[in-house]
Amino acid sequence: MQPREAAELEAKQTYEAFIKWVKVTFYWIMALLVLLAYFNFGTDTETGSQYNGEVYAPMNMETK
Repeated sequence: MQPREAAELEAKQTYEAFIKWVKVTFYWIMALLVLLAYFNFGTDTETGSQYNGEVYAPMNMETK
């Protein structure tokens, strides 16, 4: 086998391994995002901070 052929074979194997790694990583990231979205990205909607307009109403500003 010529060095050129050996290098081409090695390059093909490396490329295939890289593509496989990228696909597996992509699938894991997508699965993690779906899982996080399912749990609303960890937000506490039941008891978390709720907007209350009375608390944040400015009292020291004149209204026209």
